[in-house]
Amino acid sequence: MKPCSEWSGRVRRLLAPLMLLAALSGCATTGPANPADPLEGFNRAMFKFNDAVDTVALKPAATVYKSVLPSFVQTGVGNFFGNLADAWTAVNNLLQGKLEAGMTDVMRVAVNSTMGLGGLLDIGSEAGLPKHKEDFGQTLGRWGVKPGPYVVLPMFGPSTLRDTVVFPLDLKGDPWSYAEPTHTFVVGSVVRVVDLRAAALDASALVEDAALDRYEFIRDAYLQRRESKVHDGEQQRAKSAAAPAMLPDEAVSSDTTTPTTPGTASTITTASAPVIQPVIQLVPLDGTLA
Repeated sequence: MKPCSEWSGRVRRLLAPLMLLAALSGCATTGPANPADPLEGFNRAMFKFNDAVDTVALKPAATVYKSVLPSFVQTGVGNFFGNLADAWTAVNNLLQGKLEAGMTDVMRVAVNSTMGLGGLLDIGSEAGLPKHKEDFGQTLGRWGVKPGPYVVLPMFGPSTLRDTVVFPLDLKGDPWSYAEPTHTFVVGSVVRVVDLRAAALDASALVEDAALDRYEFIRDAYLQRRESKVHDGEQQRAKSAAAPAMLPDEAVSSDTTTPTTPGTASTITTASAPVIQPVIQLVPLDGTLA
């Protein structure tokens, strides 16, 4: 059995009981502070679990990774997996009717896979081809499907009900999920996770120092950023036009990702996406995860 099929089966088996548990938790939770988070009791428990795993395993590994490996190696790792992710992004941009963005993504994959030595070099960005990040959850949102309740999944981090349901399809759309043999897939996936965590070290430290309630901060930032990405920043641009003094153009986010060097973060929202995510979403936490 190929790694993709194995992972899809495991994810489906994991998500079914999780959603039942989330529903039961939601029934036991009264008066949620945020109407988008009716499962707050369950979500906070999962948040604490993920945070513990990050503290014990992922963050230390990312710290060593960032300290030991030369920056050009980290850049190559990020470029390689980012190039693979561009293929699924292209599919979703085309499904959303964004033909120009979709063809740009196709060109990025073609250029980086050939001239970029299999994606290790990001020649596409140097040639003026902007990088995007799209998944099927965003595609459904573009088609009008509502996100549903906020959900924090163990090991997978922040999500919504809509995105959780279609995650197995996103997994199938990740070319790395088909890597063989299995040990190559596993090792590469671990490196991918650690590389992305290393890139978010500075931003996560900033959140830890600044946020009074990290759960609320990450939840609200994640939901806001996710909604922005679904609509390509259109709602924020409308607000900016209505009140430019209150929301400067610089604060408006879009679906275009500006490449950064390893271990750097352009905005505080880099830490608002999950730190521990499914393999398919490890591209980039959005600058948020991805």
